[in-house]
Amino acid sequence: MAIEHDFFGLLESGPDGSIFWSETVEFGDQSVTVDLTAPDQEDVTTAALDTAAALISALERVDLMARNAMVGELDDRTSEVTEYVLQQQERLGDELEDFLVDVSGDDHIDIIRALTLTSLTILADEHDGTEPFAVLEYALDPEGADDALLVNLDSDGQVSSVSSAD
Repeated sequence: MAIEHDFFGLLESGPDGSIFWSETVEFGDQSVTVDLTAPDQEDVTTAALDTAAALISALERVDLMARNAMVGELDDRTSEVTEYVLQQQERLGDELEDFLVDVSGDDHIDIIRALTLTSLTILADEHDGTEPFAVLEYALDPEGADDALLVNLDSDGQVSSVSSAD
């Protein structure tokens, strides 16, 4: 079977009924891998695909919203964003400035500004569900380290949580 959508085109299901779509989107001066996946095509609605297309089309706004959510977590010394920033400071030491795009003197903010958006994964079967609908992955050094921050979005495109992946 297959689903046809104006933005995604023809989404054919695999032998197990799952669907997968992947594209590289140019965003600013970086390339972002965008994946749309669902383990069962029957769980994917047109509304989910429309929401996914809107997220991809508004990637700049979504990125800004995600970074603002990260900044909002800096007040909490136990947040995963704060832990990530401290880990990067410790790991990179004096080389940290080499990764920063703007040096304001506030390393925490400068690190969030310098994060690279590496991927957007859309879990199409989670539309209006309790699990994240989309996950943005950010890394300070996408080539050199496995450390990343994950920003989870709900079906309304709002940030539901930020966690680390290492």
